[in-house]
Amino acid sequence: MAAETLLWLIPLPPLAAFILITLVTGKKKALSHSLAIVGAGSSWLMSLFVFIKAVTRPNLAENPIAASINWLPTGETALRIGVQLDNLSAVVLFFVAWTILMIFIYSVGYHNYGHPAGERDVPGLPPHGADVKDVHGHTHRVPSVEPMYARFFGFLSLFAFAMYLLVVCDNLLLLYTGWEIMGLCSYLLIGFWYGKDSAKKAAMKAFMTTRIGDVFMLLGIVFLYTQAGTLNYREIFGNAALMHALAVNPAGFLGLSQAGAIGLLLFIGTIGKSAQFPLHVWLPDAMEGPTPVSAMIHAATMVSAGVYLAIRIFPLLTAGWEPGDVGTPAMIVVGAVGAFTALFAATIAVAQNDIKRVLAYSTISQLGYMIAAIGVGAYTAAIFHLVTHAFFKALLFLGSGSVIHGVEHGVMHSGEHVDPQDMLNMGGLRKKMPVTFWTFLIGGLALSGFPVITAGFWSKDEILSGAFHSGQIVIFVTLALAALLTAFYTMRQITLTFLGQPRTEAARHAQETPWTMTLPLLILSIFAVAAGWSGIPEHFPLIGGWLPNWFEHFTGAMLGHEGEAPAFSAVPLLVSVIVSLPGLTLGWLVYRGVKIAVDPLKKTLGRLHGLLQHKYYFDELYTFLFIKPAIWVSEVFTSRWMDRVVIDGILHAIARAFLWLGKLVRQGFDVPVVNAGGDAIASGFKKGGAALQPMQSGRVQQYMVVMITVVMVFTAILLAILKLV
Repeated sequence: MAAETLLWLIPLPPLAAFILITLVTGKKKALSHSLAIVGAGSSWLMSLFVFIKAVTRPNLAENPIAASINWLPTGETALRIGVQLDNLSAVVLFFVAWTILMIFIYSVGYHNYGHPAGERDVPGLPPHGADVKDVHGHTHRVPSVEPMYARFFGFLSLFAFAMYLLVVCDNLLLLYTGWEIMGLCSYLLIGFWYGKDSAKKAAMKAFMTTRIGDVFMLLGIVFLYTQAGTLNYREIFGNAALMHALAVNPAGFLGLSQAGAIGLLLFIGTIGKSAQFPLHVWLPDAMEGPTPVSAMIHAATMVSAGVYLAIRIFPLLTAGWEPGDVGTPAMIVVGAVGAFTALFAATIAVAQNDIKRVLAYSTISQLGYMIAAIGVGAYTAAIFHLVTHAFFKALLFLGSGSVIHGVEHGVMHSGEHVDPQDMLNMGGLRKKMPVTFWTFLIGGLALSGFPVITAGFWSKDEILSGAFHSGQIVIFVTLALAALLTAFYTMRQITLTFLGQPRTEAARHAQETPWTMTLPLLILSIFAVAAGWSGIPEHFPLIGGWLPNWFEHFTGAMLGHEGEAPAFSAVPLLVSVIVSLPGLTLGWLVYRGVKIAVDPLKKTLGRLHGLLQHKYYFDELYTFLFIKPAIWVSEVFTSRWMDRVVIDGILHAIARAFLWLGKLVRQGFDVPVVNAGGDAIASGFKKGGAALQPMQSGRVQQYMVVMITVVMVFTAILLAILKLV
C-alpha cells in the first residue's frame, strides 16, 4: 500500500475504536480495551512503516509524502485538505505512535482489569477496592476494576485520533480541528472522575484556560489566510515571495511585521496548550485525572501538540532573521516566555510533595526549554528535546502511576489512611517495586540531563549550546539555573519515593504492579537512553563522530540545509555537566535521611518554601483578578441587575403599558361599542321574534291565504315596474 494512502488511514483506527466502544461494546470490558489497543496498534504499525519510508526518501523536506483533496468550494477554487509527512512530522509521528501504544497497554493494568468490582464503587469516582476471601476464608481488601472501564478506553481512543490527525495533516485548518478535539478530550478525561469536585473544577479550568489561547490562535489562522489565501504549509512556507512580503509588510500594531503578528497570535495558542506562563495554571490540576491521562497530556498529545505548532510556524517567527543576527521581535518574545517559564516552574517543583505534581511542573519547565530554543533559533534542538522529553516524561508519569498503584495496595493491606500520592508517605520502594524503581531512575536521570548516557543530556545540551552561541546570555543563564533545579527536585523525588526506609505502613506493604504496567516502562526506558544517540554532536569530545548525527541532519533539512551545528564550545558542555551532577548530589544529600513526613527544606527556606508550595499564589491571584470578577459580573451585574432589574424591568413596564392600554380599549370601545352594539342587535331580533310570534297560529289555511296574498302583491308590483320600463 502506498505511503500516501497509509497517511490517510493512520488516524482512523482509534476513531473507529471510539465509535465502536461508544455505540456497541460499552458494557464489555475485555472487548473494549481490545478494540482500543488494536486501534492504537494498527496506527502504530502504519506509523512505523511510513516513518521508515520517510527517512529513506531522498530530499524529503522538498518532496514530502503528501496527498490532498478538495473540501470546501471557494468560488472558482476550493479549500483543500490533505496529509503530509515531512521531516518534522515524521519524527513527531514516531514518538507519538510509541507513547500512545504504551499508554494504552499500561491502562489495562492501571484500571485493574480482571479484578472484582467494588461493592462501594460508583461511576464517576475512583474505585475504592473490593473485599475477597482467600482459600482459608480470610477477607482481604484488593484493588477493584474501574466502573467506567470501557468509557475510559473510548475517550482515550478519541484523544489518540485527534493527535494523529494533527500530526499528519498538511494545513493549519485541519490542525486546528485536531487541536480542538484534543481540548474536548482533555476536558472529558481530566474530569473522568466527575464525582470528585476537584476533578470537575480541574476539567473546567483546563478547558477555559486553553480556550483563551485557542481564540488568539484562530485569529492568527484567519489573519494568515487573508494574507496568503491558503493554509497549506508548503504553499505558505515554501513560497519565498510570500514569506518576504509577510516579513517586510507591517501588521499595523506593536511595530510587528505581518509574519511576526501572525506568528505571535498562533504562539498564544501554544502558550495555552503547552501551559506556558501565564496560562500555565491548568496543567498541574490536570493531575486529577487517571495517570494514563496525565501521560497522554504530558507526553503523547496535548502539550506536545503546542510545541509542535510553535516549531511548525518557525518560519513565521523568524521571518527576516539570519543566524547570528539579533532575533526578531517575535523571537525575543518567544525566547523570554520559554526561559522564564522554565525557571519559574522549576522553582515550584522543588516544594511539591505530590509525585504527579512534581512531574507536572517539570513538564511546564521542560516545555519552556523547547520554547526558548525556538526563540533563540535552535530549531533542531527544540525538536530533539520534544522527542526525548516525550519518551522520558511518558516513562516518568507511567512510573508515578505504578508507584501510586503499589502504595494504594499497601493502603488497602494495612488499613492506614494516607495519601498514596504524597512522596513523604513513601520511602523504601526500591526493594518493593524494583522494575518501577530502575525504570523511574532512568527516566529521572534523563530528565536531569545526566551526562552522556541519557537522552535528556544530549537534547538539553543542544538547547544550552544554541542559547550560548546565539548570544542570548540571559536566556542561557536562566536555562542553566532551571537545569540545576531540575536535577535537584528529580533526585529529591527519587530519594523520597524509593530510597531510605518506608515512612508509612502503606509504603511498607507496597508491591510491584502487573506486567501490563511494567512492560511499557521497560520499553520506554530504552528510548529514554537510546533516543539521544541519534543526535550526538559530531564535535563532542571523545565520542563525537562515533555515530552519525542523524537527527541534526534529518530535521535541519527543513530549514533548507542539513542542520549545520554551531562551532563547538566547552562552556555549554561544562555547564550541562556542572548543573546536572551537583544538582543530583545535592538532592540526595538533603533527602537521604528523611525518616518522618516533613520536608527538610521547609525549615531551611522558611516563608519562601510556603510561597513555592503555594505556586506563588497564582491560583489565588487569578481567582481574585479574573474568576471572582467574572462571577460578580455574571451573578450580580448580569443576572441581578441587567436581567432582573433592567431587562425584566423594561419587559414588565411594557407589559403594564399594554395592560393599561387593553383596559382603556375595553372600557372605551369594547364594552360601549362592540358589546353594546352586539347586545342591541340581539335584543332587536329578540323583540322582532316576539312581535311575529302571534302570527304563528298553526293553521294551514291561514298560511296559504297569506302566501297567496304576498305572491299577488309582489306580482302586481313587478308588473307595474315592467310597464314603467
